[in-house]
Amino acid sequence: MRSNDPMTDDTAQRSFRDLLHAQRVWDTELPAFDPETAPPAPLALFHAWFAEAVAAGQPEPHAMALATADAEGLPDVRTLLLHDADERGFHFASHATSAKGHQLAARPHAALGFYWPAQGRQVRVRGPVVRCTPAESHADLHARSTGALAAALTGTQSEVVGSVAELHRTADAARDRAMAEPDAEAPTWTRYVVEPTEVEFFQGDARRRHIRLRYCRAEGGGTDGDWTRELLWP
Repeated sequence: MRSNDPMTDDTAQRSFRDLLHAQRVWDTELPAFDPETAPPAPLALFHAWFAEAVAAGQPEPHAMALATADAEGLPDVRTLLLHDADERGFHFASHATSAKGHQLAARPHAALGFYWPAQGRQVRVRGPVVRCTPAESHADLHARSTGALAAALTGTQSEVVGSVAELHRTADAARDRAMAEPDAEAPTWTRYVVEPTEVEFFQGDARRRHIRLRYCRAEGGGTDGDWTRELLWP
């Protein structure tokens, strides 16, 4: 909210810009990446980069941005956790009744973005999204922590909540239920898979000679088959 004092607003804006422009990127030694040594399909490279991000101490390397489109075709994005990356694709889960669930039901395509600043790396994924079976969704939910189950049992995701007090009251009740009923069902919990058609690996360089290697899957090709590779200008 803007104040009624333009001088105060200008000072705050200058302070923000000074702070913003003082930030530096990759003040650390970055790994080299030779795209000529990359495997023929992206899954093995993703597994390797993920392991290297973990070894480098990257916090929450399984966190990713998920971008979808709403009913008007406008973009929407949020951060959530990767649940698996295998020959089928990149797995995540949410409520089918959430905003992202409704968007994916209407427009079953998505993009993912991973950012691992500890190594100056990004991975971008695009492709159609499919819903897993109810059995897989149930197994996904109950393979997670009690806190995750409690969160899945709390309210109706993306709906308006009346107050923080209501949120806390409902969340506490959901945690009590999750502890008492570890097999409790959350019927709308759904596991999804992004079946990649494009996967791009970005290796940052302190001299801005960034390497971008994009894999594109041939029509009808599986996750591990019929990929082409191409370098992109940074």
